[in-house]
Amino acid sequence: MLLEGEVALITGAGRNGKGIGRSIALKLASEGAKICIVDYNVSDAELVAKEVMEAGGEAFAMQGSVAEFDHCEKWVDEVVKKWGKLDILVNNAGITRDNLILKMSDQEWDMVLSTNLKGVFNCTKAALNQMFKQRSGKIVNMASVMGIMGNPGQANYSASKGGVIALTKTTAKEYGKRGIRANAIAPGFIQTTMTEEMTEEAKSKVLDMIPMKTLGTPDDVANVALFLSSSLSSYLTGVVIPVDGGMAM
Repeated sequence: MLLEGEVALITGAGRNGKGIGRSIALKLASEGAKICIVDYNVSDAELVAKEVMEAGGEAFAMQGSVAEFDHCEKWVDEVVKKWGKLDILVNNAGITRDNLILKMSDQEWDMVLSTNLKGVFNCTKAALNQMFKQRSGKIVNMASVMGIMGNPGQANYSASKGGVIALTKTTAKEYGKRGIRANAIAPGFIQTTMTEEMTEEAKSKVLDMIPMKTLGTPDDVANVALFLSSSLSSYLTGVVIPVDGGMAM
């Protein structure tokens, strides 16, 4: 198995059903990784941990907010206490609070930036403390095609994901010499609970933007996360891989 004996911490992985974080947790576990599942909603995180264990893997759940650095430190400390190391960090937690720029409130801006960008910084900083000692580690950050293209009504979200891309590249440059790799995934429109709530008209407009004329699946993203977490990508760092059916090319 690609990740036999490795240890992963995945944020925002508690959404039960069709979430990207859940799919990544199940995918990495299926390749032998031990998984710590973190989510603001601990009951959702526990459900995914249960799925991993029912499939024969090892997992446990923790609750907290990526916007709070002390929470991130606690998660890393608990993982190291339980399994002795941390090999993989997947920064997947994210939120949206859409609005046009002139109508966007300070709260809508701050909430999205605190979770989507500061949250990645906090978790990365906490994980680097351990990975630096190990002289090894893999960080996978969830960006978005909106961080590449921008999107009307999503100034906060697009800015946060553009920031994630820049942070990923900076992390890669600062810590590559310590055996730590940092890469990002930029999903397009993926079949999740969120996209299921879109109107047919909205879906039609989205499909017009996608050369492959179909939405992606959480497993499409999880497969790339596995690739970036494994030795298959051992000479890749600082890259951004779009999973978008050609939308951002």
